Amino acid sequence: MRQFSVTGMSCAACSARVEKAVSAVAGVTSCSVSLLTNSMAVDGTAEASAIVAAVEAAGYQAAPKDTQAPAQQPADALADRQTPALRRRLIVSLVFLAALMYCSMGYVMWGWPLPAFFDGNPEATGLLELLLAGAVLVINQRFFISGWKGLMHRAPNMDTLVALGSGAAFLYSICALFAMTGAQAAGEHAAHWLHELYFESAAMILTLITVGKLLEARARGKTTDALQSLMRLAPQTATVLRDGAEATVPVAEVRRGDLFVVRPGESIPVDGTVRAGESAVNEAALTGESIPVDKAPGDPVSAGTINQSGFLQCEASRVGEDTTLAQIIRMVSDAAATKAPIAKTADRVSAVFVPAVMGIALVTTAVWLVVGQTVGYALARGVSVLVISCPCALGLATPVAIMVGSGMGAKNGLLFKTAASLEEMGRVEIVALDKTGTVTAGTPEVTDVLPVGEADETGLLQLACALEQGSEHPLAHAVLAEGARRGLSLPETSGFEALPGNGVRAQCAGQTLLGGSLRFISGQTQISREIEARCAALAGEGKTPLLFCRDGALLGVIAVADAVKPESPEAIRQLHAMGVRVVMLTGDNARTAAAVARQAGVDEVVAGVLPDGKQETIRRLQRSGKVAMVGDGINDAPALACADVGVAIGAGADVAVDAADVVLVKSRLTDVPAAIRLSRATLRNIRENLFWAFFYNVIGIPLAAGLWVPIFGWTLAPMFGAAAMSLSSFCVVTNALRLNLLDIHDARRDRVPRHKSKPENEPQNKSENGKERKPMGKTLKIEGMMCPHCEGRVKKALEQLDGVTAAQVSWQSGTAVVTLAADVSDETLRRAVEAQDYTVLGVE
Repeated sequence: MRQFSVTGMSCAACSARVEKAVSAVAGVTSCSVSLLTNSMAVDGTAEASAIVAAVEAAGYQAAPKDTQAPAQQPADALADRQTPALRRRLIVSLVFLAALMYCSMGYVMWGWPLPAFFDGNPEATGLLELLLAGAVLVINQRFFISGWKGLMHRAPNMDTLVALGSGAAFLYSICALFAMTGAQAAGEHAAHWLHELYFESAAMILTLITVGKLLEARARGKTTDALQSLMRLAPQTATVLRDGAEATVPVAEVRRGDLFVVRPGESIPVDGTVRAGESAVNEAALTGESIPVDKAPGDPVSAGTINQSGFLQCEASRVGEDTTLAQIIRMVSDAAATKAPIAKTADRVSAVFVPAVMGIALVTTAVWLVVGQTVGYALARGVSVLVISCPCALGLATPVAIMVGSGMGAKNGLLFKTAASLEEMGRVEIVALDKTGTVTAGTPEVTDVLPVGEADETGLLQLACALEQGSEHPLAHAVLAEGARRGLSLPETSGFEALPGNGVRAQCAGQTLLGGSLRFISGQTQISREIEARCAALAGEGKTPLLFCRDGALLGVIAVADAVKPESPEAIRQLHAMGVRVVMLTGDNARTAAAVARQAGVDEVVAGVLPDGKQETIRRLQRSGKVAMVGDGINDAPALACADVGVAIGAGADVAVDAADVVLVKSRLTDVPAAIRLSRATLRNIRENLFWAFFYNVIGIPLAAGLWVPIFGWTLAPMFGAAAMSLSSFCVVTNALRLNLLDIHDARRDRVPRHKSKPENEPQNKSENGKERKPMGKTLKIEGMMCPHCEGRVKKALEQLDGVTAAQVSWQSGTAVVTLAADVSDETLRRAVEAQDYTVLGVE
């Protein structure tokens, strides 16, 4: 995506014209123009010169944006330069307008004093009004230049309406001034002609529109505050080590592999890895977390974060546009430059709006002349129609909300790559979660330490760690990590062996230590039924039991599992409160998946799926509604790309982040409902903006045209129409700024969308009485199974039932863990098993 800056646009009609002109260039596949940021995003193979030429042919100016990495651009690249210029223009306009209003209203209507020269000399008074109004027109000549260009390119815009309205009032007043002079020369009384002059209306229209532009520019400037604050984070220099000495260089000169140092209070210039030193780093600007993160050798650091306490020496790993900060800035900038699908309605209206308003103004003037009104009255109605119409509000309704929404997301660690992804996230009805690393922590950890006989927890864990320190297995690492956490000292071992059948052996103080699975240890020593039942129960909870013995005597059991993240159940509860159905996808076995599902509270589990299977599952779910896929691994990339919205965990693989539409920087699952909450609030804000922009014109144009004069006698002076036009754009922008007040983590106001309909033949997360249903999995306690053949009979009987996707049966533990795709009653499951001559003791 290439970005261009576009100047000369004043309303939605302008942006639509530019978009249409560039889209017609050969090689351009897509084009999106943002009126808010005066920018244009273009995809395709067309040359930049051809794109610029197309914009210029449409009557505007364009130039490619700076190719410098976003984080290396100065913070004032987005500074508000429009407001100071408008303020100066407005102040000078007000000075001349005040004098004009004193003359036209104070002197003519209320008899306020003027020099004696003007008494009895209406021509002099009219000439003074002409000069004062002419000064205001010259000061605000931009409206006429831009409006005339648009008219000449057959693309009239808001400036065309303003220029026509103000120019018509000014020219009519000049004609009336000549008529006054003729009447005076003929000896007629000419003072009444002063009431036919509309010089004050011509000047007031331009001044009030400038007031509106000033208010709008100030409000629009605030919409980019989040992006500016991110750009200010990037330091412009770095202290690098060159030939053993420190040297301060521009951050653009830092290369991957360079060593750089960061002292307390300094910002980290690029992404890197700590090589020496320890410190606490404030990462609030990137993650929103206010608590500093401790850093030690081997830990990653990110550009833009602040070193708070210690001295750090780091090795640069990502520089320039590859740093995390630069990618965040680029994502926010790209989201603002793209266009949300909901904006298409406003674009279609804006394309014909200005010509339609010009036609309505012409018809209004002609109708009032036909019914016998004076030229001045008819012209006033036509001018009112021109100046009250506001295509600018229509054009700003969507982009200001998108800019504020994406900025709010960036401040809270939610990155939306495009405006479309910000919109689509709010329409999601189903969230599919990858299990490992998303719902769970992704790394095994010890969950239970169960000593047997005279052994105690510390002794069991101490010997287990001593045995496992020679192993490279992930489960061994989990045991060792638990021992390190408890600060255990380990005895020396020798003769370590990894044995066939998932077991290990070593010698310690002349004794033989053995460790491994239940099956392995059962072949080495006698295991009681009580221990077997306990191991089966642990396995049913998704844990892996590891048994340890010394010289043939069982010491105990240590259970290891990929634990559910603490925030996962709360995140899923919040999704349920929003009316979102939650499905978990995993390549793991059905028993482990069902155990995790019970702990997390998901609605449906799809176990044993490969990457292509995840993609196929997403397509199936899409038949029931819009789907968001949340994942972190390379194997999730196809499903992320296939989903309506792909959401990547920020700590995940680069491939997953690249394939996703939304990135969760903090890697917290609770940010998924937060993203949906922000998206829904942004969509609601856009709808409000569009409603008021349309409603304003629907009400205002008939009033300005004098439609209500025969019924209620209501009329609208041109100057009041100009004031209303100015306020409409200001109100739209101010309404969008309300999004800054949103607490995206506040779940108290979550509601199920009114449009949401429950898909047929799909599991629901709520029952008819409104209570949340239990996860879609059940465990049967079965008596009578004696061998693997019994397991097979029960498994086959259960999996033949409609609604059962998988059944994991164990004759040793006497359980069957059933994964369901739809509600299946306990009685149905019971009958299926008992038909095979086994007894069901209970269903959980």
